Amino acid sequence: MKMEVVRHMKTDELHNELAHLRRHLFDLRAQAVTEKLEDSTQLLKARRDIARLLTVLHERHESNIEQRQRHLTTQAARR
Repeated sequence: MKMEVVRHMKTDELHNELAHLRRHLFDLRAQAVTEKLEDSTQLLKARRDIARLLTVLHERHESNIEQRQRHLTTQAARR
């Protein structure tokens, strides 16, 4: 994911993408533990994408990013 693409996303889209990438990173880690991960560079790419999203959110002076992520997670679990 390129930084210019991230900068053009709306704040809500950034939060949704952040939640998606964190879940993806969790899945990749589970695959790595069970030795089913074919491309280990995916872990690095996912972590960097998460860092890019967090950077843009901090630049926009978003507060309570972690709290909002927990809220989105609980909403998704209720569905």
